[in-house]
Amino acid sequence: MLIKVKVFPNSKKEGIIKKSEDSFEIRIKERPERGLANRGVRKILSSYFKIPEPKVRLIKGFKKRNKIFKITKV
Repeated sequence: MLIKVKVFPNSKKEGIIKKSEDSFEIRIKERPERGLANRGVRKILSSYFKIPEPKVRLIKGFKKRNKIFKITKV
């Protein structure tokens, strides 16, 4: 399953907001440098979907605010 994520790095609070069936907004404390924000988003998504972190893969938007992740539940 592919989901769209809009990331807000450097936030004071961390959280995830479901906008639609395949669209989320995620606020993380990590800074957007050296992949730290992407790792933080993967961690939040894996806990939200209750799956291991390697099952969450970043497909598009490595250096952008709008990203597409692939979630493998099997």
